[in-house]
Amino acid sequence: MTDLEKQELAQVKADYLRLSKRPMLEPLVKMVVLSPLLKGAGFYREPFFLSAKKQIKITSEDEGTIVIGKIDILVYTPQFWVLVIEAKRVEYSLNVGIPQILAYMLDSPELKQPAFGFVTNGSEFRFVKLLKIDSTQYGLSRLFSIDSEEDLYTVVSIFKRLAQLVIQQN
Repeated sequence: MTDLEKQELAQVKADYLRLSKRPMLEPLVKMVVLSPLLKGAGFYREPFFLSAKKQIKITSEDEGTIVIGKIDILVYTPQFWVLVIEAKRVEYSLNVGIPQILAYMLDSPELKQPAFGFVTNGSEFRFVKLLKIDSTQYGLSRLFSIDSEEDLYTVVSIFKRLAQLVIQQN
């Protein structure tokens, strides 16, 4: 990471710490923390697109119940979904968002490629990887924290790596 990128992430952390002294709802988490991370990774530039509140219908096979959820942020290209993002209020545990994001990721149109997800509450971050080849399996990254500058660098580095892989495939 460049010195400028490190300075920008230090500012993200400072902004978050100041604003989190009061209730911080999902829209603020997205604006203050998530937006700068996505920008730093290059997800606002070609070949990427972003969608907010993409509606997903989930049908329960047992009871025929249809639940409609909305992906907070979807990073995609015309060919496939790159990253599904779920943001939660600062007070919420990321564990609340894991089943939700997995349900959204299962709706990914690409069956042969892994699906990637990201859950944050502004202070913590976790990546999710879903494989749907023979059977559905998922894995969780370790928990990253805004309290550690190194963790913020790692989160942006992972975003950048995903972006790089997509660009190489195009």
